[in-house]
Amino acid sequence: MPLYLSRFSYTPETWARLIGHPEDRAKAAQAYIESVGGKLHGFWYAFGTHDGYNLWEAPDNVSMAAVALAISGGGALASFETTVLLTVDETMDALRKAEGVRYRAPGA
Repeated sequence: MPLYLSRFSYTPETWARLIGHPEDRAKAAQAYIESVGGKLHGFWYAFGTHDGYNLWEAPDNVSMAAVALAISGGGALASFETTVLLTVDETMDALRKAEGVRYRAPGA
């Protein structure tokens, strides 16, 4: 199954709610991805541009998109970005296929 890395930031209102009622949001994230047949591999909070990161496994892009849309539509996040991760083998296959792509630079 494909892996996905998500970066998220809470709204100030969400932080205020969590301060008033601390909650392990990893459990919620796990339930969301399991509802589409996937798995949560990690949930981390961070300093910096994003408040946290998730590593997910999902059956396909549509399933991951469904989870991302549901989370984004919930209103608790200021931002939510998801990146599809490629394995080394998938990248090697892409590199081999790239050789057959005849790229032409703009204006060339």
